[in-house]
Amino acid sequence: MNVADSPVENQDIFHMIADIVARQRSALQAELPVSKAARIDRLTRAIDLVLDHRDDFIAAVNQDFGQRTAELTLFADILPSVQALKHARKNVGKWMRRDRRSPAFPLGLLGSRAWVECKPRGVVGIISPWNFPIGMVFSPLAGALAAGNRVIIKPSEHVPATSELTRKLIADYFSPEEITVFPGGVEVSETFTRQKLDHIFYTGSGRVGRMVMTAAAQNLVPVTLELGGKSPTVILPDCDIDRAARAIASAKMANAGQICVAPDYVFVPRGKMAALISALVTKAEEFYPEKAGATAYTALISQREKQRLQGYVADARARGATITTPPSYAGERDDNLMPFHVISKVTDDMTLMREEIFGPLLPVIPYDDIDEVIRYITDRDRPLVLYIMGRDRTGGKIRRQVIAGGVAYDEFLLHVGQEDLPFGGSGASGMGNYHGVAGFKCFSHEMSVFKRGPFDILGLLQARPPFGPRFRAYIRQELKK
Repeated sequence: MNVADSPVENQDIFHMIADIVARQRSALQAELPVSKAARIDRLTRAIDLVLDHRDDFIAAVNQDFGQRTAELTLFADILPSVQALKHARKNVGKWMRRDRRSPAFPLGLLGSRAWVECKPRGVVGIISPWNFPIGMVFSPLAGALAAGNRVIIKPSEHVPATSELTRKLIADYFSPEEITVFPGGVEVSETFTRQKLDHIFYTGSGRVGRMVMTAAAQNLVPVTLELGGKSPTVILPDCDIDRAARAIASAKMANAGQICVAPDYVFVPRGKMAALISALVTKAEEFYPEKAGATAYTALISQREKQRLQGYVADARARGATITTPPSYAGERDDNLMPFHVISKVTDDMTLMREEIFGPLLPVIPYDDIDEVIRYITDRDRPLVLYIMGRDRTGGKIRRQVIAGGVAYDEFLLHVGQEDLPFGGSGASGMGNYHGVAGFKCFSHEMSVFKRGPFDILGLLQARPPFGPRFRAYIRQELKK
């Protein structure tokens, strides 16, 4: 879909999306209640779509990035998509069951019943980012389909080949009344968020997240915001530095650091800082030797992103930071590849310490006491992830005193793939959770149901006007301390 700038054509896009929303809402209403079989069928078709066209997706993502290995796309996009869809397919029957609750005394004794049953929210919108353009479509889609919804998807305009392929394949495997994809630029995003949807699920930056939430508020559309922020890593005093450096460098350089849960900055005991910096650049060299052409390394998505990160480095250097790069680094390249940079002697006024980095730059901060680490983290926006490396008992103190979207010990990124764990942020790092049953509930309305028993309990209690002594006695009993 080519999106023009003219107001007339923008109005056409708005009405085009509005028409699909209306058709999907009508189709859902005609289908209710959405059966387990229908949900499993849609999840199975989504699995078939991803697996049948994995090579097409790999090629499209590589085209959009300029350089991204098949292994990374398989591991970070295709595999999480299939795992999420399969997990939902396996468990949807269990998730759909009504959740029985206990009526207040004495209603239960007199035959009343209460339960919660999950209904589809309706027509939901998924706005996906560019860094994992397959996984960030199909992982939330798993929860949306399991919950029985109809879906419209707005993929990122920064990955046009992948977005267009997604549009084409969704149209091949699903009717427009089930799922429809609307590629395009900012104009499509704006018209998308102005629709009277039943839920919007957005993954991306906090800046755009605020805009999505503002637009959704005009129609009182609830939102789930999966944002990012600055996720800290704390190396505890007992942690082996070489092992820590291996894990940190691997995670920070994956997808060239273009990951919302990448370690953003690292705290290390002061006496181990020099050893950590040396180990980090050594591991980076081992993982992606530039002298070999860095063919396994992922390119930054655009020159604009590279210029932004180069600006962060220049700002840090001008403010007194020390920049350490792998030994084979020979200076800036003309392409969109950007080697690993370890940055020390950082200060709070540096841009890279105020903004999410989202690239292969890693500030390293020495500490003398764990309480100063806790104060530093808690004085700032809540992180999406808190990483703790080591077995020292102070790790438990950090976890208890820091509120983050999630906590991961001794490894990076893998917690995101645990379908039995909810994933989401807190405060500036997001609102709402998904994955597994949390994703099912994210896209469901938990409808409470109360069914009175055969007895007129209000009449027996004399709880109808003009109210009798039994009612007054009941009130006095219930209001005792």
